[in-house]
Amino acid sequence: MRITIYTKTDCVQCHATKRAMESRGFTFDLISLDQNPEAADDLRAQGYRQLPVVVTEQESWSGFRPDMINRLSVAASA
Repeated sequence: MRITIYTKTDCVQCHATKRAMESRGFTFDLISLDQNPEAADDLRAQGYRQLPVVVTEQESWSGFRPDMINRLSVAASA
């Protein structure tokens, strides 16, 4: 399963999301909006207004969402 997390350096919710993903054994790609400001424009154009933005092959969401991370855990174990 491919997971991409769009994040910023001083984002508390971003850090919580990364820790939750790591604790469940997920590997993911990080895209820092501090280093890639054009990616922020793309996310805004898609309607996202909160970080982190998590994108998988099936779904995406923004913010720290333990419920969605748990859903990924269930899907990965199926």
